[in-house]
Amino acid sequence: MLNFSRIAKLGLLLGALALSGVVVASPRTVTLSVPDMNCAACPITVKKALQNVAGVEKVSVTYEPKEAIVTFDDSKTTVDKLREATTKAGYPSSPKEGK
Repeated sequence: MLNFSRIAKLGLLLGALALSGVVVASPRTVTLSVPDMNCAACPITVKKALQNVAGVEKVSVTYEPKEAIVTFDDSKTTVDKLREATTKAGYPSSPKEGK
């Protein structure tokens, strides 16, 4: 049997959160092109740089096709901060179109 009192309380809570301006973060995934990776060890450096960015949840870096796939909390970081991290590590990157 449904407890309508609980459902009503949940509805009120969700409504209050919506009105309070609280933003619920959602995971976002971006694919970065990293064309300057020129050896099999380069992805390790790129991965470590990306993992050190606050909000990054998952990183996969491949030598071919020279890209990094990053899942991150968009309330804690941005694509620009991810690009900055790879650039500081010596590997400039840019978002791939359509991904």
